[in-house]
Amino acid sequence: MPILILAVAAFALLTTEFLILGLLPPLARDLGISISMAGQLVTVFAVVVVLTGPVVAAYVSHWPRKPLFLGILVIFAVSNGLSALATDFWSLALARTLAAIALPVFWGTASESAAALVAPGRAGKAVAQVYLGITTAFVFGIPLGTLAAASVGWRGAFALLGAFCLLVAALMAVFMPNIPGSAERTAGTSQFAILRDKRFMAHVLLTVLVFTGMFIAYIYLADMLEKVVLVPPANVGWWLMGFGVVGVAGNVLGGRLLEKDASVATAILLTVLAVGMAALPAVGQLQLGAVTALLIWAIAYTALFPVCQVRVMQAGSNAKALAGTMNVSASNAGIGLGAALGGAAIPILGLNHLGYLAAGVALVAIALALMLRPKAQVPGR
Repeated sequence: MPILILAVAAFALLTTEFLILGLLPPLARDLGISISMAGQLVTVFAVVVVLTGPVVAAYVSHWPRKPLFLGILVIFAVSNGLSALATDFWSLALARTLAAIALPVFWGTASESAAALVAPGRAGKAVAQVYLGITTAFVFGIPLGTLAAASVGWRGAFALLGAFCLLVAALMAVFMPNIPGSAERTAGTSQFAILRDKRFMAHVLLTVLVFTGMFIAYIYLADMLEKVVLVPPANVGWWLMGFGVVGVAGNVLGGRLLEKDASVATAILLTVLAVGMAALPAVGQLQLGAVTALLIWAIAYTALFPVCQVRVMQAGSNAKALAGTMNVSASNAGIGLGAALGGAAIPILGLNHLGYLAAGVALVAIALALMLRPKAQVPGR
């Protein structure tokens, strides 16, 4: 039950982060701003995650997990409530900033707590189960939020999500056991000692590269489906939902691969991801080929979420909460960089070549992942 509640909490938080993607048109009209200006709300959220996540995580690492999670869910409820009441760009940006500060703290501590709730050797599966909340948010949270906005307006969608966060908090208050924080108060310089570990920082860089490669193409997948695969616009949403449903299998695969070696798992999944992303533009107009490429892409894409989280936490085992938060900040940096690179590449390379660019970044990440493989496991040593 605690693992399930953490997964539902992950669903609520990720939906809060990405719901806005489906609300931009009505939101921009109501607030009297352009779509491009409204899109900067996504950028603001990502920047706040990157800049504040590691610092806040370090200072709360010793807090007991149950009250910490309850506080985060309440913050998200307040953030969504204030978003529903926003009257202009800046009030909405400020409301979402509250959630952006708390989000990476949850990811770091939730992964650590999931591992603590299960027997040794099952940490990978436990974290993957929590990350199933990410998959279900992509599959159901964002589409359902968009449908809710069509029925109750974008303000109503934020309000409903805020109420849902409070419901999850109530369930957590009843069913979540008490989990202690870090054994020692590591809010000072000792917590940040891992930032001087070159190997750990290389793992953080690897996450940036992984998510850059993932999101160069994924951010623009809807356009690719419409213009490269020639899916009718009315059916694009269903294809995206299918992408997410297939990703559930990827989540399970990621958990199984983590039982061996996280760096090798990263390299394997990146190879699969690169094949899927590069194959889509090559076979896009052959429907069976496009479906096959998307199946391969979706499985690897979703599996990389828990794999990256566990890999970085293992590399920063002396400060797992901060390490987990660093991974979330790095992934958000990769998301922002991937979106920027993809957007800049479209006028130059064309939409149908984004998959090749993304695969190229994935190949660079594969090389780094193999370099970071534990020396004891390198053949011949």
